[in-house]
Amino acid sequence: MRDNYDFSKARKNPYIDKLEPKRQISIRLDEKTIAYFQGLSAKLNMPYQSLINSFLQDCVKRKLEPTWVSSSDTPPQELSD
Repeated sequence: MRDNYDFSKARKNPYIDKLEPKRQISIRLDEKTIAYFQGLSAKLNMPYQSLINSFLQDCVKRKLEPTWVSSSDTPPQELSD
């Protein structure tokens, strides 16, 4: 590895404006949910974080609401298998 790098001729990524900006957050997920998405991501050969993001994007696009929102105002205690 070099001690110094010359970035004087560097240029901005021309594709960055076409991408959706992402923001890093912390989120607490239970082990079953993480294991599910990790297993699915291995089959699809993609990072599980990207898979979760794609899943949530699809929910937003379809304007899906959790089933418990319409029936009561409290979230479920556990996911069903």
